[in-house]
Amino acid sequence: MIFEIQIALRFLREGRTQSALIVGGVTVGVAVVVFISALVSGLQSNTISRTLGAQAHIVAKPVDPEARRQIGDDRSDATSIAVVQTAPRKVRSINNWQQVIAAFEAVPTVVAVSPMLSGAAIAIRGEGRNAVTIFGVDLQRYDRIVDLRNKLVTGSLRLEPGDVLVGTELARDLGADIGDRITISTGTVTATDERFRITGTLDLGNRDLSRRAVYLPLHTAQNLFELPGGVTSLEVRIQDVFAADKVAARIARITPLTVDSWMTTNSQLLSALSAQTASTTIIRVFVSIVVMLGIASVLVVAVVQKTREIGILRAMGASRGQMTRVFLLQGSLVGLVGSMLGSLLATLLVFLFVTFVRGVDGSPLFPITLEPQLLVVSCIGATLCGTLAAIAPARRAARLDPAMAMRA
Repeated sequence: MIFEIQIALRFLREGRTQSALIVGGVTVGVAVVVFISALVSGLQSNTISRTLGAQAHIVAKPVDPEARRQIGDDRSDATSIAVVQTAPRKVRSINNWQQVIAAFEAVPTVVAVSPMLSGAAIAIRGEGRNAVTIFGVDLQRYDRIVDLRNKLVTGSLRLEPGDVLVGTELARDLGADIGDRITISTGTVTATDERFRITGTLDLGNRDLSRRAVYLPLHTAQNLFELPGGVTSLEVRIQDVFAADKVAARIARITPLTVDSWMTTNSQLLSALSAQTASTTIIRVFVSIVVMLGIASVLVVAVVQKTREIGILRAMGASRGQMTRVFLLQGSLVGLVGSMLGSLLATLLVFLFVTFVRGVDGSPLFPITLEPQLLVVSCIGATLCGTLAAIAPARRAARLDPAMAMRA
């Protein structure tokens, strides 16, 4: 291969302008592919983090009771009319939920499972009243589901009897701060209002959720909703968020509960993410095609320009296979050098984007990380594209007749 490499490098050096232009084209193409891929990946990761940051990947709840059918009697024509009456909603517990948690934890890819008791209530402080949702949680388990520690704004992440964690918007609406007490009322006839001390405020990434979220110890919530020892849902976190539907289906086969994944409850978000991925793939494909056409066109011109040299080399004993490898090496070298320069340019573009593109508050819009795997795959892909683009020019060069080529 030493002979082929020497000839390929010599041909590239002699056509410096053409070589520089095509390497520049590959550089820009690879930079665009890498930058767009990193940008979309960062955007999707940020979107998923904000959407799933305050909710579980999979939620299991008791099955809703069947609607009751009543038969009404229309006296005017003596016709019986079936009327479907929806069963009233109430807080229902999961039977034997400790055993169910153990079964969920045995499912592959499940990272954590946490029991929860949730229900509607009213938070009161002075004249302020806000409708809220109570989340009774085992803090140690639940923190593995939504990572509350990273959402803590003020105070401490502590839930002892009499403590409460609230969203930042709710604390602002009630005019409450760390150490202040608020009253929680479930609004039922038999329930008694209870007062709790705010130990921390949480920014849950969603203003509406931060305005209504109240976290209590699980045992306290059970007493508040008069559901001793009960939980209303089991929250599940898995390794791969995009495998949530498959894992949810597997969980549904081992339990009579209603199992929903975030992909089902956030179908519009999933559609948007799929559209982003599809558009990125289309950009990659068309940029690769443009790069391949550019390399092929330059090498075709190089074959025409080097016809005499090719004829001389063939007359001196160079085989068709050697001439084919010369032009294939040219395509590979152009793709390799262009991809390396493109990776450097993409790194610069990412740095400029993170540095100068800011949000309203002056912070970066979202984090972008250039994964080494993306750079390696891009370099390999560009090199392969360069090699494939050189096939046609290489075959044309190999088919040249030495005598005809020397007379050209």
